[in-house]
Formats: sequence, C-alpha cells, structure tokens
Amino acid sequence: MTLGTTLTKGPATAVPSRSGGPAARAARRRAFLQWVAVHTVAIAAALFFLLPFVFVFLTSVMSDGQALTTDYWPTEWNWSNYGKVWDTPGFLTWWRNTLLYALAGTTLTVVSSLPVAYALAKFRFRGRNLALMGVIAMMMLPPQVTVIPMFLFWSKQMGMDGSLWPLIIPMAFGDAFSIFLLRQFLMTIPKEYIEAARIDGCGDLRTLLRVVLPMAKPAIAAVALFQFFYCWNDYFGPQIYASNNHEAWTLSYGLESFKAAHHTNWNLTMAATLLVMAPVIVLFFFAQKAFIEGVTLTGVKG
Repeated sequence: MTLGTTLTKGPATAVPSRSGGPAARAARRRAFLQWVAVHTVAIAAALFFLLPFVFVFLTSVMSDGQALTTDYWPTEWNWSNYGKVWDTPGFLTWWRNTLLYALAGTTLTVVSSLPVAYALAKFRFRGRNLALMGVIAMMMLPPQVTVIPMFLFWSKQMGMDGSLWPLIIPMAFGDAFSIFLLRQFLMTIPKEYIEAARIDGCGDLRTLLRVVLPMAKPAIAAVALFQFFYCWNDYFGPQIYASNNHEAWTLSYGLESFKAAHHTNWNLTMAATLLVMAPVIVLFFFAQKAFIEGVTLTGVKG
C-alpha cells in the first residue's frame, strides 16, 4: 500500500514561473505609472516655486532696455547690476542694521524663551495652566493692537524713536510663539533624565544647561530660524520706529525706497531683491535638516 502510494505520487513536477506573465507585466506597468504620476506632481510643484526665482534672476542680469521688454532670456549678461546695487548709498548700512536686528533679536529671543518654556514644561506650580493660557493668548494678539501704546512709550518716555532698539529690547523678555514651540518639545524629554540630574546634585539652572539644552538643540534651531527669518523680513517694525532716520533703515524697508527710486530700472530692482533674499535662502539650505527636525519633533506630544 505504501509502495503503491509512493509510485502513484511520482516525482514532483516543476511549476512554471509566472514572473513574466500578464499579471506581472500589468503590475510593473501600474508601478511605473504611479512613479510618473507622483514625480510629475513633485516636479510641477517644484517648478511652481522655482520659476519666480528664475524670472527674478534672469531679469536682474538684463540691460536697462531689455528689462522693460517681454524677453525672458537676457541677450547680454550684465553682472555689473549687482555691483551697482551694492554701491548704492546706504545699502551697506541697511545690511549692517539688518544683521544687528536679526542676530541680536534671535539671540535674545532664544535666551529669554528657553527658561520660561522649561518651567512651563517640567515644573509643577500653582497657576501653571493659567500662565500657559496667557502665552497662547499673546500668540493670538496682533501686534497692530499694541503698536500705538508701545510707540508712545519708546518714543515719548524712552526717547528711542529713530532706532531699532525698540524692536530689539522687547525680545529680551521672551516671545510667545517661541515659548510655546520650545515647551512642546521639552514635554517630550523623559522626566527620568531630569530626576537623575537632580539626584546627582544638579540644580534647576545646571539641569537646564547640562541636560535639557543639549537635548533641545533641534527645537532651539527651529525657533532661532523662525526668529531670524522674522527679523530679516520685518517691514512693519522698522517702518514704525526707524522711518525718520535713514541710518537705522533695514533691508526690507530700504528695498522699498530703492524700488521707488529705480521704478523704471527693473533689472536693478530684481538684483537688489536677490541680494536681500540670498542670505535667507543660503541659511535655510544649510540648516533645513535641523529646522525640519525641530518643527517635526515639537508636535509629537502636547
């Protein structure tokens, strides 16, 4: 019986592979079409954001006459347009003022916001939720609401009208958005690290500097970039406080004056625009990894 069964079964026959069959070809065709669809959308989105910069760049190297035509490609590459913009009276002063405003404002914002965010995230005290609600309420308050009393205070009481210090000094007292963003990230740091530091004899300040600060670098980088971009592109603040003093103008406000003076020289206006945008683009290109990581991690836990 066993022998008969064995003989009946016989040797196993090889099953032909279906890897090259119609189903496999259809699957490969479907995967290829999906790849084309996804990358086509990505390429279209990239061109949507990139083409305006290409247009600005091509116009910036045109001659004065060609910039007023409908040509899209320069017949002559006039790189001297950037030199003319750079040599414009006051342009270097605008650069210096903008760097001072952006660097000082960013540093003061980070230094003043981190301890507040650490207290709201890790300390247990009466009124903590009320303080957090106050921070969120300040985020919802438009700056235009407080601009008149603040201007009267800095110009009439402090005599700082015509300078950027009324914009820089308040950043030493924290920023609501930066505090909230840092607090969201610090909530994700396990409390065991902080408890271990306290067991080793670290106080609150030393724990913040030695334990929390190294772990919060992505969030700090995101907050610093947000604040730097805000200060670099700020037009409203310099217009309010520094409009009556040419020596205190920033690039964003000076660019408006430059455009008004060269309203027929679109090539020079585009060259000036690129010179103003270049530092921000370069900074984001090199810091985008830390920026994206910080923004992503701050939303993990509320």
